[in-house]
Amino acid sequence: MKIPFPETVIGPLLLLRGLKLVTAESCTGGLIGHWLTNVPGSSEYYLGGVVSYSNALKMQLLGVQAATLEKYGAVSEQVAMEMAQGARLRLGGDVALSVTGIAGPGGGSAEKPVGLTFVGVSAPWGESVARFVWAGERVENKKESARAALQLLVEALT
Repeated sequence: MKIPFPETVIGPLLLLRGLKLVTAESCTGGLIGHWLTNVPGSSEYYLGGVVSYSNALKMQLLGVQAATLEKYGAVSEQVAMEMAQGARLRLGGDVALSVTGIAGPGGGSAEKPVGLTFVGVSAPWGESVARFVWAGERVENKKESARAALQLLVEALT
């Protein structure tokens, strides 16, 4: 079930389980963290995050493997998962949410079109990656990616 403002229900779901959240964002540029911290009391469950726009920072801060980037590219299921795993490990969260994608208007290809986004979740009970393709302009693609990531987190927590 889609929730209009998933960031408002994430806190109670995390607090109920005694879990802390961290994020690793690329194409959303910190929008997920921004929306999470718009909720009063978010410091009780949200530790913070990394905006790793470049491949160098994905490797340095999140531990994404150079071989993964070379083989699959920054916008891939594999990199989204390594970002989530790295954030969870390196930032000390119980649950990590990651997003990588092509916001546009440039950067797309036939294989990886503008709007392609991967969202990863890493938690003690399991890990998953979801694939999306948005049809909007840059800012709308970023918003859709952030909404989808937060919705995926709600689903992982319920």
